Amino acid sequence: MVNTSKRYTSNSEKIAAAGEFVAVGDAVKLLKDLDHGKAAEPTVEIHMRLGVDPKQADQIIRGSVVLPHGIGRAQRVVVFAKGDQADAATAAGADEVGQEDLAKKIQDGWTDFDVCIASPDMMGLVGPLGKVLGPRGLMPSPRAGTVTPDVAKTVEEYKAGKVEFRNDDGGNVHAVVGKVNFDTDKLTENVQSFIDHIVGLKPITIKGTYLLSISISGSQTQGIMVAI
Repeated sequence: MVNTSKRYTSNSEKIAAAGEFVAVGDAVKLLKDLDHGKAAEPTVEIHMRLGVDPKQADQIIRGSVVLPHGIGRAQRVVVFAKGDQADAATAAGADEVGQEDLAKKIQDGWTDFDVCIASPDMMGLVGPLGKVLGPRGLMPSPRAGTVTPDVAKTVEEYKAGKVEFRNDDGGNVHAVVGKVNFDTDKLTENVQSFIDHIVGLKPITIKGTYLLSISISGSQTQGIMVAI
């Protein structure tokens, strides 16, 4: 028999009492009422199971979205740019801006950042870094909006709480949508905004149900199933 902690048992009882599926706003209220353990500032995560075929290129769900109220933490942003673009990125709040020097630093193993942005003319330099950045989900991409001629605007968006996402091999999308200590209404808006964005990306080639399930959880709690 598997032993469970009192916290886990208590949380499970609260979730079960709420019913199998809970409206977004009620799910957020319930999540905030759970015991989040010793986490100082527990995050809120959303998990969406989609009826996509990840093997089909036209069914990959990938991109980014600026949440209305950010995610509650400053993202560390590095930028590959030169000239006026580099100056603009620095002014917009980028943590590090560079060219060959930054590429060498990353090639040597440095990945202490959350987002990597590049102007299009820098991709010849950034491309060879794919082996380092790719596995960590940090490789700049036009589809994700991190290869862009307007690096300053993109830096500002990520600093304000822009979130990247991409479905995994099982067709699931996961993302951080805020902190448990957010105001209930603001956290609800973040969650709903992310859901609406993913729904809006439904590929026209999908056959059958696109949105299969949604759950939200804290960094140390069970998931709460959200009514679709």
